[in-house]
Amino acid sequence: MVVTGVTYPLVLPPYSTVFWHYKQWRAEGIIEKIRDALHEQVRQQVKKNPNEP
Repeated sequence: MVVTGVTYPLVLPPYSTVFWHYKQWRAEGIIEKIRDALHEQVRQQVKKNPNEP
């Protein structure tokens, strides 16, 4: 399937597998690191100080 130029897999892994990985990432703080990195990139794009809330 192609939506807006992005190719998505036709077969996804079982929910339990995806959720297990999500729980591992959340426990290790990876979800927050991704969020913080994306937040900083967006603030740079709109020319705001990336360290302010």
